[in-house]
Amino acid sequence: QVQLVESGGGLVQAGGSLRLSCAASGSIRNINKMGWYRQAPGKPRELVAAITVGGNIDYADSVRGRFAISRDSAKNTVYLQMNSLKPEDTAVYYCNANRVWTDYWGQGTPVTVSS
Repeated sequence: QVQLVESGGGLVQAGGSLRLSCAASGSIRNINKMGWYRQAPGKPRELVAAITVGGNIDYADSVRGRFAISRDSAKNTVYLQMNSLKPEDTAVYYCNANRVWTDYWGQGTPVTVSS
C-alpha cells in the first residue's frame, strides 16, 4: 500500500499562486509515476500534471505554462506550483501514485480561486 498526504490548498485571488505538496509513504518502491488530478463540481476528474520516475512530465493543456510539477526523491514528495491561477482552476486536487499497475490516491485538497 502507498499512502499519500496532500497539503497546500486554500483560497486565493485570481492571478495568485499556491503550492501543493504530496508526501508518499508505505510501499513506495516501484512507484513509476506520480501526479496531480483535479475534480471540479459536476465534472469528471482530470489529469493536471504528472511526472514519471524517469523525469518525463506531462501537463494538461489548460495549465501548461502556468503550473509546474516537481519532485524531491529524498523526501518522497511531489509538488505542484500553481501560478496565474484562474477561477476555472477551482477544484479539489488529488495526488496520485501509480505502482505496479495500481493507482493510489490522496484524500484531496481544495483549491478555490476567487475572481
